[in-house]
Amino acid sequence: MLTFRGGGPGRRRTLGAAAAALVVLSLLAWWLLPGGGAEPVGRVTFATGVPTGVYERYGSLLRERVRTELPELEMALRPSQGSVENIRRVVAGEADFTIAQADAVAAHLAADGEGADGLRACARLYDDYVQLVVPAGSPVRGAADLAGLRVGVGELESGVRPIARRMLRAAGLDPDHDVTPVHEGIDTMPRLLEERRLDAFFWSGGLPTAAVQDLAARADIRLVPLGELVPALHEQDPLARHYRAAVMPADAYPAMQRGQGVETVAVANLLVTARRVDPAVAAGVTRVLINSRDRIGSQVHAAQRVDLRTAIYTDPLPLHEGAERYYRAVKP
Repeated sequence: MLTFRGGGPGRRRTLGAAAAALVVLSLLAWWLLPGGGAEPVGRVTFATGVPTGVYERYGSLLRERVRTELPELEMALRPSQGSVENIRRVVAGEADFTIAQADAVAAHLAADGEGADGLRACARLYDDYVQLVVPAGSPVRGAADLAGLRVGVGELESGVRPIARRMLRAAGLDPDHDVTPVHEGIDTMPRLLEERRLDAFFWSGGLPTAAVQDLAARADIRLVPLGELVPALHEQDPLARHYRAAVMPADAYPAMQRGQGVETVAVANLLVTARRVDPAVAAGVTRVLINSRDRIGSQVHAAQRVDLRTAIYTDPLPLHEGAERYYRAVKP
């Protein structure tokens, strides 16, 4: 047995407290990193989105932080059309993590889609804002005015497409017959609008979305308010509960908003994974995500909305076991 001379009771109490703290820290490491406290090792795939979209930029920045904070875990990025394709890839085992809108996840669950019971979430991230973009001189003042026009509604497996269709129905329009739907992504819709090959386009993304911001810098465009559609949206089906009324702040796109907020609709984004993913990996990625909020947020403003207090609210998905371990460990 070790003995310490000249310490007295105070010294013994200090040593005892230090030993207790060491035990707590060891248990914390074991809790956060299942498997004896070892950092996660291996390779995971992250499905992002279309070029110039927020998902793509967010994924790139998260990979950089994973490379720094989890050096034994390699994260590969894979582009996609958006939420619907992202969910399909996680279910099929083609991706381990992704970002997807809560309404798209809810639709997959409601349809009892393949692998639905294996989907899990690591965090609620930030809200997407529905943006209807038109030339400044357009006669369109509301979604109902889109009748007879060429409207960009997102790619076939994007999260934008189901939102655009619901918006059009809420405005009293048939999305297949009352407009000419154009299935393009945010990487091409701004150019098509500039070239007058589109009359308007829908986009659902974090604020600001670089492609819309860049378009506003070189063309005279404006945003059409959509907030009045919320009651009609909520009457459509139970999935619409994931939409809420929101106001795009005046500084989201200063070049075209000119100090005015825009009433619209918002929907939450989730960091989605699968039950099969190792808890140590899920815990590690969740930890990096939360710890990197400010670093990522300095380049993707939407990421500033990620908050430890709200990240656990991942309706309609349960938390992954590893993510839950992380949140329990850091709970104030």
